[in-house]
Amino acid sequence: MIAVIGGTGHLGNVLIRELLKRGEKVICIVPKGEDLTPLNGLDVEVRFSDITDFESINKMLFGVDYVYHTAGIVSIIKGEWEKLYKVNVLGTRNVVEACIKNKVKRLVYTSSIHAFKEPPNQVPITEGTPLDPEYGEYAKSKALATIEVLKGVENGLNAVIVAPTGIIGPYDFKISEMGTLILKYIKSKVFFYVDGAYDFVDVRDVAIGEILAMERGKTGQIYILSGEKITVKEILNTLRSISGKKIPHIKIPYSFAKFTALLTPIISRITHEKPLFTLYSLSVLKSNCNVQKDKATRELGYSSRPLQKSLKDAYMWFKENYRGNKPFKKLSPNVLQ
Repeated sequence: MIAVIGGTGHLGNVLIRELLKRGEKVICIVPKGEDLTPLNGLDVEVRFSDITDFESINKMLFGVDYVYHTAGIVSIIKGEWEKLYKVNVLGTRNVVEACIKNKVKRLVYTSSIHAFKEPPNQVPITEGTPLDPEYGEYAKSKALATIEVLKGVENGLNAVIVAPTGIIGPYDFKISEMGTLILKYIKSKVFFYVDGAYDFVDVRDVAIGEILAMERGKTGQIYILSGEKITVKEILNTLRSISGKKIPHIKIPYSFAKFTALLTPIISRITHEKPLFTLYSLSVLKSNCNVQKDKATRELGYSSRPLQKSLKDAYMWFKENYRGNKPFKKLSPNVLQ
């Protein structure tokens, strides 16, 4: 029996699709009241549990053999530390303890590339880079959560950790940061950009990487699941080519973008919409994104597809399934390849 904690998230629902494709029996564990639209049409058992409540998650993992912990809060907005710590850190601690108590055969935990401290002077980020980010509440929460899993390993838990870079691709029901950009592009609302780049990876490749980690990963090891580095300008040019839209791309100074970003948390809380960028996301675009996936390639057999295909599939999925910010009840046929 396999359980996916956080199975309605972007990675979670794609991971479930990949597991079902392989003939596995899957349990999806999500909080009560969760929108189950991402699970439409999927043959999966749903169990409701709050990972911040140990007794709740402990009960839900009874009889489970393998666990994928993909749940967590992803936030680029400053001022949400209490929520991030409660869910990402304490929630992960509860999952680890519940796995040990229920004698789960193996746990695969989804960390993040942000959990690593950024090396200087474009020194590559590897699995040996310290788990000690200096900036970003989300990054700190993922580092602390990863340490909780490593503590579990010391106490006898068979666990493997994967650290994806920026995830993109179809089935983005909750609208990630990249999904927000694509939706705005579909609506012809993206004209300005700032210089910068980051390493992005297809959500479908990360899902496969998670399964490879479960099958082949070494206990207590971390595996970086990256894709390729791409600039903001290259992303917009690719979207323009895919869409056929003749939208001008005007570069604005980084200093002006930072000034504008100071207002985004306030605007976001008023409009209840995700900001396109914040001070933290701007800093990420200027950060060291020289990431190495050699270990995952060598030990797991992991690989990633071209980002142009990922962007095209994500664009087409949003275009076919969304009006405004809400998906159709009847979704387009699967595009999982």
